This record gives sequence, structure tokens and C-alpha cells, in this order.
Amino acid sequence: MIYQHDIGNQKTLPDIDQSLIWSVILLLSLGLVMVYSASIAIAEAGRGTNGYPAYFLVRHGTYLMVGLLIGLIAFQIPMRLWQKYSFPLFLLGTALLVLVLIPGIGHEVNGSRRWVSLLVVNLQPSEFMKLFVVIYVANYTVRKALHLGSFRQGLLPMLILILMVGGLLLLEPDFGSFVVIAAVMIAILFLGGMSLKLFVGQIGFLMIGLLALIWIEPYRMQRFFGFMDPWDDPYGKGYQLSHALIAFGRGEWLGVGLGGSVEKLFYLPEAHTDFLLAVIAEELGFAGVITVVSLFAWVVIRAFVIGRQAVLRERYFSALVAQGIGVWLGVQALINMGVNMGVLPTKGLTLPLMSFGGSSIVASCLTLAVLLRVDWENRQLMKGYAV
Repeated sequence: MIYQHDIGNQKTLPDIDQSLIWSVILLLSLGLVMVYSASIAIAEAGRGTNGYPAYFLVRHGTYLMVGLLIGLIAFQIPMRLWQKYSFPLFLLGTALLVLVLIPGIGHEVNGSRRWVSLLVVNLQPSEFMKLFVVIYVANYTVRKALHLGSFRQGLLPMLILILMVGGLLLLEPDFGSFVVIAAVMIAILFLGGMSLKLFVGQIGFLMIGLLALIWIEPYRMQRFFGFMDPWDDPYGKGYQLSHALIAFGRGEWLGVGLGGSVEKLFYLPEAHTDFLLAVIAEELGFAGVITVVSLFAWVVIRAFVIGRQAVLRERYFSALVAQGIGVWLGVQALINMGVNMGVLPTKGLTLPLMSFGGSSIVASCLTLAVLLRVDWENRQLMKGYAV
């Protein structure tokens, strides 16, 4: 469809959202610097690194280059093809989640079987499953738009999928990814027109389920009690959180300076992955943390604006994909930040676009490429071109 009232902007409208691009570049760049800073001591003393201080920097930079290359390729794929192959992608993600659980194929680290070994690197399917879920649920919502007010026809099939995917994730176990994926599914259904009554019911069902999962699993209960009062057992269940809070306290307003963190020197576990924000807080202070929070908030806002622009052009699948991506990045970043700040119980979720981890970085770059594709197609329509 050609929008004649937008043709006048054809020469001045850029082809892509500049503020979104720069926000992502800043997050990726800051993440690269902070991963290096947080991992130097671990790399010098760790096994398999040969004492090379820049070991994690080189790997993170390599993952970043691979992610940008894959993102560049994904950007060339029209949204109609993502919609057409949404179900095969969902099946692929589910098959990978099953593959992880097979002994000899799934790779176990720290008691969790979340990775598939690809010889050189380990692939974490749950990171890519988040994007596949966004695409599939967006397509499902568009197809079932007339039945979203019905529990049996609209909600029940998706509820079964949530339980199926959730069951596979909990077997790994990957409780954090389950929470993110469930939140994304529910949010897309609500944004697509699901009735408020069913939405509230789903939220209630999810909350009861999460509390039950915490109650029946001893290690989750320990993490929960450690979160409630980390200083009650600072050398046990409250160890990670207490040191993260110390890092935030040491940082004050402007931090102790880049590279000056003490907590990253074998005090704070997973400093370059799950607790990267704590190192940022210690070295760059409140100024660094508020910068990261603001950049993530802007990315989420732009995702919803891009989705709204797609709605105005009656591109409902693209709109739900864009907004679903915004929900995913927002929820995962919020959980990671909440864990680092002691607002939420400790959970093994990376900070998107920033934390060390090949699957996380590549999946984030791929996801942002899809979001930028939605924006690009919106702008082509605004210029009067067909897509």
C-alpha cells in the first residue's frame, strides 16, 4: 500500500532508526570494555586460558563479530518470510531444547545442562528460542485474532505450548529463561487483543506456578532466602548478592575508575557474565549504571514505537514481533539488573548485548536485526515504496 501523505518525506527520512542503532552500538561497545575489565583476573588464573589476560576479550569480540555478521544477513530477510517459517523455527528451537537434555550431546556446566557442544563453542538453544517464540506467538496471535477472547480456542493452545517449552527449560534447569519466555508469550497475546480477564488469569496462573517451583526445589528456596537477607549467611547462600551489593556501595556516584574493581578479583562469582552490572557499578558508579539503564529503556521504547508504526500501516505481525522483542529485552534486562541490585532473587540470566556469552551476544544481534528490519520496512512504506 502506498501512503501518499508520507511521500513528501521521502528525501529526508533516513532508512533506519538512527537513535536505536547508536543505543545498541553504545551497549555493545560498553559491554566489550566491561567484559574485558571484569575478566582479566579470571583469565590470568583460570584453566584453559593459558594465563592470557585478554582471553575473554578476544572471545567476546569474536562472538560480537559473528553476531553482527549474522545480524547483517538476517536484516536482508523480509518479515513475510519470518512469518511464513515461524512454525518451522519454533520446531527447530524445541528440537534443540530436547537435544540439550540427551546425555552425550548436552553439555553440562555447574550442574546445568543448557548447552550443545559444537567443538569450538557451546550453543545455548534457550537464547535463540526466545526469538523463535516471539516470531511464532506473533504469527499465532495474528491468525487467531478473532478467537483471543475464548479460553478454549485462543488461550488453551498457547497455554499448552508454554507448559511444554517451560517443562523442557526446567529440566535443564533454566528457570530464568522460562520466566522470560512465559512473560513474552503472555505479553504478545495481550498486545494482540487477548481479553483483560484472560490476561489477568494468565498472570495469576504464572505467579502461582513460579512460587510453587521455588517452593518444591531446595536450591531455589535457598536463593530466595539468601535474597531476603544476604547478610544472614554472607559466606553461603547470600555470598553472590552480598558481594554485588558491596560493589554497588563502593562505586558511589562516579565509581572507583575503570579497571579498579576489587570485587572482580575472585570475590564476585560470574563477574563477567551474570553480575557484569555490579562491576559497572563499582568502576563507573551510579553514572555508569544510569547510563546502561537509560540505553536499555530507550531500546525498549523504540521497539514499541516501531511496533506502533507498523500497526498504523496494518502490518500486525511485524508490530507484534517488534513489541515482543521490546518485552523480551526489557524483561531480561530488568531481571538481570534486579538480581544485581538485590531487588530480585539470584538468577542465571545474562544482561542482553553486554554480558559475556556467545549464544547471548549472537542471539541479541540477530534479534536487533529483525527489529531493524521491521523499522526499515515501515520507512519504505512511508516513502511510498512497496515491501
